[in-house]
Amino acid sequence: MARYTGPKTKIARKFGEAIFGDDKAFEKRNYPPGQHGANKRRGKKSEYAIQLMEKQKAKYTYGILERQFRNMFKKATAAPGITGEVLLQLCESRLDNVVFRMGLSPTRSGARQLVSHRHITVNGEIVNVPSYQLKAGDIVAVREKSKSLEAIQNSLSNSSNVYEWITWNNETKQGTYVSVPARIQIPENINEQFIVELYSK
Repeated sequence: MARYTGPKTKIARKFGEAIFGDDKAFEKRNYPPGQHGANKRRGKKSEYAIQLMEKQKAKYTYGILERQFRNMFKKATAAPGITGEVLLQLCESRLDNVVFRMGLSPTRSGARQLVSHRHITVNGEIVNVPSYQLKAGDIVAVREKSKSLEAIQNSLSNSSNVYEWITWNNETKQGTYVSVPARIQIPENINEQFIVELYSK
C-alpha cells in the first residue's frame, strides 16, 4: 500500500507540532524548515492556505493519501451527523489507528506494519488491511504466534494512554473497540471544519 515515506521531522516543523509522535530533532528545531528558518518573516496565510494545511496535517497524522482521504470525506458527507466529526471518526476507526491507540506500537506507521505483516486479528480472523474499518464491539488482538514479539512488548510496557472508547487486556493481548469516539475524545489537534470548507468549494 502506498504511504508517505519522506522526512518526518521536516513535515512536523511545517505544522509546528510533532504530529508523528515524540521527535527529538523537532524539539531542537521547532520552527519552519527552510534556509532562513526561524528568522524568515512569514506573511498572513490566505483562507485557502489555512484550509489546505489543515487537510495535509490530518492526512499526515493518520497516514492517509489523497484519494483515500477524499473517499473518506465523501463517505462522511453521506453519513448522518456533522461531516467533519464523522470524517475524524472514520480516521479513528481504521484498524492501524486503533492498534496504535491500544499501545501495540508507539507510532501509527509501526501499527500499520504490524497489521500488514499479519500480526493482528479482528474477531479471531487475521486482517492485514490497515484501512479496515472497525465497528463497535469488534475485538482486536495480537495473533498467538506474535504475542512474544519484542517490539510489541516494549511498546506496551511504555504505553500509558487510556481511551474511554477502547478496552485493553495486557494479559490476553486483546482489546475491544467499544464505540465510535465522540469528537471530544479524539485528542488530535485538527480543525476538521477547515477540511470540510476546503472540499466543499
